[in-house]
Amino acid sequence: MYAESLQALNIKADGIYLDCTFGRGGHSRGILESLGDKGKLLAFDKDFDAIHSDYAKVMLEDPRFDLQHGSFAELESAVKARNWEGRVDGVLMDLGVSSPQLDNAERGFSFLRDGDLDMRMNTKAGLSAAQWLAQVDEAELVRVLFEYGEERFARRIANAIVSTRQEAPIVTTLQLAALISNAVPFKEKYKHPATRSFQAIRIAVNQELDDLAAVLAQGMAVLKPSGRLVAISFHSLEDRIVKRFIRNESGRKHNVGKLPIKEADIEQGVLKKVGKAVRAGKEELSLNPRARSAIMRVAERI
Repeated sequence: MYAESLQALNIKADGIYLDCTFGRGGHSRGILESLGDKGKLLAFDKDFDAIHSDYAKVMLEDPRFDLQHGSFAELESAVKARNWEGRVDGVLMDLGVSSPQLDNAERGFSFLRDGDLDMRMNTKAGLSAAQWLAQVDEAELVRVLFEYGEERFARRIANAIVSTRQEAPIVTTLQLAALISNAVPFKEKYKHPATRSFQAIRIAVNQELDDLAAVLAQGMAVLKPSGRLVAISFHSLEDRIVKRFIRNESGRKHNVGKLPIKEADIEQGVLKKVGKAVRAGKEELSLNPRARSAIMRVAERI
């Protein structure tokens, strides 16, 4: 949803913008093309490869652009370091794993390609998926698979993983995918049985939902009045968090612990929803089937 997200940002020539997920730099390039000489853009990415890519090096020659290696949960501190508090015109979040990460077997995100079981977006920090699976408690693994992957066979899969690791470590993607496939009693048509589990493990390893909750609150805090928050989600858990956040920060709110409700107890939310949720169109889906699950939501700072 490249064109739709740039339009939703309502880009001003002299504005300040944040691209929370640089990836291959597509959205950042689009924002820069709409900015004037006084405009500014700061992008973030956990992925060391994205930060040091050839396209990132070219873009960094533009004095209006800066790129920070790290989680977008560091957004507020980065904004404060630049004295941009309350001056940001737009925050863009294109969530989830990127196509280069999926397509590179060595990164360990894909259950269709054999590679080391890593799954870290930042390969310089934290536990790999193999390391995490080697030490995670079975009950916690069940919770992760069920909550983050919405996997109905979470207990079967978790038990199979724990039993297998007692015999030998689980270190490759195809090894894990085969283990999960054997543990699942019923196969869905057109869906690999490891899809949900790989998603769940990736989310846990990268702390994606915690980072998302943090960046939403921080994004709201740094936006100026009329500034836009644009979030593109690729699975229901992300979208639910974004949708709930916008709803909770819109309209009038009161402290439910105070009854009777007085006018003084009611505060005005600082966001307003802009339009309805947007899905990828037929043309984009024909070019990029991965966009079929994408949902974009937009809010504006009051």
